Amino acid sequence: MTDRIIRIADARRLKSLPAMGSSSLPAGATTDTLGRKLRDLRISVTDRCNFRCTYCMPREVFGPDYAFLPRSELLSFEEIVRLTRAFAGHGVEKVRLTGGEPLLRKGLERLIEMLAGIPGMELTLTTNGSLLARKAGALRSAGLKRVTVSLDSLDERVFRMMNDADFPVSQVLAGIDAAAAAGLAPVKINMVVKRGVNEESVVPMARHFKGSGHVVRFIEFMDVGATNGWRLDDVVASAEVIRMIGEEMPLEPIDPNYPGEVAERWRYRDGSGEVGVISSVTQAFCRSCTRARLSTEGMLYTCLFATAGYDLRAVLRSGASESEISDAITRIWRARADRYSEIRTAETAQLRKIEMSYIGG
Repeated sequence: MTDRIIRIADARRLKSLPAMGSSSLPAGATTDTLGRKLRDLRISVTDRCNFRCTYCMPREVFGPDYAFLPRSELLSFEEIVRLTRAFAGHGVEKVRLTGGEPLLRKGLERLIEMLAGIPGMELTLTTNGSLLARKAGALRSAGLKRVTVSLDSLDERVFRMMNDADFPVSQVLAGIDAAAAAGLAPVKINMVVKRGVNEESVVPMARHFKGSGHVVRFIEFMDVGATNGWRLDDVVASAEVIRMIGEEMPLEPIDPNYPGEVAERWRYRDGSGEVGVISSVTQAFCRSCTRARLSTEGMLYTCLFATAGYDLRAVLRSGASESEISDAITRIWRARADRYSEIRTAETAQLRKIEMSYIGG
């Protein structure tokens, strides 16, 4: 039945998936073709956002006439929880809620409360921070453990230009403070660095959060999707970021927190905290990637740079049993061979990939 109920965006990929039967892998043992386990699940709860960041949802593409998904096509909270329980059976230990901007999803606290009931699951969320000040307490009470906030500059002009929504830095900083006060600490702050746009903000960002207990992570501008105008010349390499910070505030490398962590960690030599760099362009980490991504309407993507996905919503709504859902996930992950960042070329960068706003970062 699994063959019949899985619909794949590229139908040819369905035929390449090995058949599963009584020989399915036991729960928690699922690995892909390169031996990578399934440990992390990112769930996009909405494709909408109140920002129009130039590297993610540029206004010239995501304008007032852009057709976002109708509510009927979104996974319900009950469907999200059912799929998450299935992924937990395959070894997933961490769920991150993303978007779009996840705090725009009505009643998100109820979903968090439902997901928090899954044993052994670490529950986190990535947000642009615009609504965090008013929602942090409720999110923590519902069971959220940690939060990551996107903040691309402390310079007012630069930040407003990058978010293209005339949103002030001060309100994002207020959201970070509210999250910390609510117990969602340490807060991680993500800064996408783009040459000629905000590289001058790197050192001030590090300086501002040094000693705060929060962790800033500097992300290389990536060729996610097909609308952000990515060019290799626009990438500020992580090595350059570490050099800039280290010249003023000496750094030393430290070990990752866990296997498969995408951020390379550096601590201040004076013991006042740490920063991280995410180097998908210059130092590919595909070989340790344990992430799957679930889109707002239930498409499963096995890579951030995917061009096609697998329709798990169709599986759910066909009346599939728990074992059939589990077998579908097993077959998809076992066929996974993604290593885009390791084979990136000028040609692959031009492929029409799934937009980051659709499946989260």
